[in-house]
This record gives sequence, C-alpha cells and structure tokens, in this order.
Amino acid sequence: MKAIVCHELTGPAALRLEEVAEPRPGPGQVCVRVRACGVNFADSLITRGQYQVQPQPPFSPGFEVAGEVSELGDGVAGFQVGDRVIAMTPHGGYAEQVVVGASRCVAMPAAMPDAHGAAFPVVFGTSHVALWHRARLRAGETLVVHGASGGVGLTAVAIGKQLGARVIATASGPEKLEVARQHGADESIDSHAEDVRARIKELTDGRGADVVYDPVGGDLFAASLRSIAFEGRILVIGFAGGTVPQIPANHLLVKNVDVIGLNWPAYAELNPQVMTESFRILLQWYLEGAIQPYVSAIYRLERAVDALQQVVARKSTGKVVIAVD
Repeated sequence: MKAIVCHELTGPAALRLEEVAEPRPGPGQVCVRVRACGVNFADSLITRGQYQVQPQPPFSPGFEVAGEVSELGDGVAGFQVGDRVIAMTPHGGYAEQVVVGASRCVAMPAAMPDAHGAAFPVVFGTSHVALWHRARLRAGETLVVHGASGGVGLTAVAIGKQLGARVIATASGPEKLEVARQHGADESIDSHAEDVRARIKELTDGRGADVVYDPVGGDLFAASLRSIAFEGRILVIGFAGGTVPQIPANHLLVKNVDVIGLNWPAYAELNPQVMTESFRILLQWYLEGAIQPYVSAIYRLERAVDALQQVVARKSTGKVVIAVD
C-alpha cells in the first residue's frame, strides 16, 4: 500500500510517498481503509520530533481519518467489516490503510461525506471539549477566538455561537476576518492592523472577555492576559505563532484569572467518557445542520507535503484534507 513516510525528524519537507507493508490489526484494533485524512498543524510537529507523544521513525503522520473498516482484530465488538467510521489515530493517517484501537473509532453518519468526516474530529473535538468541558462557557458570555479563520478557530466560533456566547474573532487581514464573520462571529479584530488589547476592551465596554480561545500564543496571549475580565478564562490550545508564552503569575492573581491548558488527544486514553459525550453532542449538531466543517482545500495523497505546508504557513482557511483513492 502507499503511505507518506517520515524517516528523519527534520520537518515536512523530508516526507516521502512510499510503498509499505499493509498493516494488520491486533487485539482490540481495527484496520481502516482510509478515504480521507485531515491535515493539522500538529502533523508538522510530529515530523520534527516536537509532539507530546512522539513515535520513532519510520512512521506516517495523520491524526484523523474517515473510511471503512477493512479488518477486525480479536475481541472487537460494535463494528463490522464495511462500516464507515471516523477514527482518531495516534499517527499514521497519511496512508491508504491504518490500524487503530476500536475505542478511537465512531460510526460516521450515512449523510456525512468522507471529507467532512476527516475534517471533523480534531478541530471540532478540540474546540468543543475546550469550551464546553474545560472553560465551561456559558450563554451570554463574551468569547474571543484568536486565529479565527483557521481550522480550530472557525470551529471555536461556531461552537461558541451554538453555546450562546457573543463571539469576537481575531485574524490577520480582512479576507480571513470575513470568513470568520460568515461562520457566525459577531465582531472582528484585525490582529495585524489593530491594537488587539484595546479593541477587546472597547468591544466589551471596558470589562474584557470572559473566555479567550488561543491557538496562536505569542503577542496575542499577552494581549489576552491584559484584556481578560474578572474571573475570565484563557484557553491555551497551541502555539501556531511560534512563541510559547511565559505567564506572570501576579497577573492571574489580580483578576482571579484561570489559564487552562488543553491536550485533547489525552482524553482518548485518560477520560474517554468526555470524548464520547462530546462526539455525541457534535454529531447531533451536525445532523441538525447547526455545525459543518469548512473544507477549503483537498489534496491527493501524493501532494500531502504541499497540503501540510499550506497549513504550517497559515495560508489556508478552515480545514485542509487529503483524499486517498
């Protein structure tokens, strides 16, 4: 079978399309015939040896796939060969087939296209668990979403609205802000042209944001800390801006601020009930038409490196997906 393989931890440019042996499922596992795979910024981290759970080369990147079950390992219940599934893979999705624990799979609705299935779990799962479970966002609160036109950012906008919040989107440039507005943002701030801290304060009549969703870090985190409301919560989702913030603890004390980290994949192992309930809610919202993945580009497997570099360069909006024949 064909797969995109990482042999050395030097980044996406070192990935190669190769013929590899077909995987076989072990006990409690299923083999999935991959139809589509979502592309994430974290795929670049794992190719550099910088991911929190790091496999040793050779391996394939890819944390989320949509496809059909092609083989069952011993002891698997609840799935049959031919079932359409969404799978959250530890890695390995950039391939024609992948083996994954059955507990990491959910049934994919018949009405959901493969591209939507592959674009769904990481971004919607991350944003929903962050806002619903970790920050406990309430109706009527003000939510600021940084990087609001990106993969996780757009889902945070949509989920924030679904939970009843007023959403302020930040992004770099008018085109990206327009995408965020089309997905429900109430207000927008150009992070390249405006003073983010001042605009958040202005848009909240000086009170500040109740919750900030930050997948960017760097200067935007600093602006968030200085424009958060009393008892506000800042969600640390990632560091797409490249700089990991150092937090002055005295700032947290003054306003009783919570800074909340999120390692969404950890729920699959450490608290799967949260992930299961989150997916139940999200798939119901999807079937009701309340949320929908925004897939901005689809690449073939042989162009997976191009797809990943688009995401790393922050040139994409919404979600980029790899289609696998």
